[in-house]
Amino acid sequence: MAPAGSALAELTAPKPLAPGLYIVATPIGNLRDITLRALDVLAGADFVLCEDTRVGGKLLAAHGISAKLERYDEHGAARARPMILARLAAGARIALTSDAGTPLISDPGYRLVREAAAQGVPVFPIPGPSALLAGLTVSGLPTDRFLFAGFPPPKSVARRQVFEELRAIPAALIFYESGPRLAASLADMAEVFGAREAAVARELTKLHETVLRGRLADLASDPRLDAPRGEIVVLVGPPPARIATWDESEAALREAVARLGPSAGAAEVARALGLPRRDLYSRALALKTPSP
Repeated sequence: MAPAGSALAELTAPKPLAPGLYIVATPIGNLRDITLRALDVLAGADFVLCEDTRVGGKLLAAHGISAKLERYDEHGAARARPMILARLAAGARIALTSDAGTPLISDPGYRLVREAAAQGVPVFPIPGPSALLAGLTVSGLPTDRFLFAGFPPPKSVARRQVFEELRAIPAALIFYESGPRLAASLADMAEVFGAREAAVARELTKLHETVLRGRLADLASDPRLDAPRGEIVVLVGPPPARIATWDESEAALREAVARLGPSAGAAEVARALGLPRRDLYSRALALKTPSP
């Protein structure tokens, strides 16, 4: 009987790579956040596909790996895919990476995986970092049910329409957003989702990692989020277990408007009942307008 140590070494020793397509998660910031198996695959692959070969080259160099890198991004994917599929059909071992995190999550690769699987090529997941999961775990929001919604549209009208479609989903919502659009996107979320708890995570695993938590409206005006850089994870808590009806909210709205006026009164009721401030404000204005 082999010693226990020998059995463990056999289980953990790198194995020769089988032909196929390997979906390799890479660090989202800290270059040490990569699995041993991912390093084995990157070292043993015939080709490593990268969104940006400069970014991929930096990662490999940091871990002493020399590999043949080829670009695979959303602009050139349609042209590159037939050649990649031909190589896979011939028995190549190809690793697909993104600039950061798990490939295919708001990154190119879906069609390549779909077509490779359709032609019988083995596709292997090499799991690891993911910004959306990292953000969720530190957000302080419920984690038992969540929906990843990717990047919201850049224009406010389209963005609010998307948020309206997601408003009643009984789950935490996760978005990616760019720095320049963050404040406007948070403001639109506050208008549509109401006074929900939320979190903004940026620079995850990096030197200036920051996680801010609070109500959506408060985060939208938080000076600490002025001119943020890079991609950001925005997490919105689920709706209340029971959202007050308009009839139930009318008495509270009438009282608040009488004390504070339409704008501040609508904001107070939105915070208290978890209803969208924009809709409450419209109703408040109607309450202040005399009937003909």
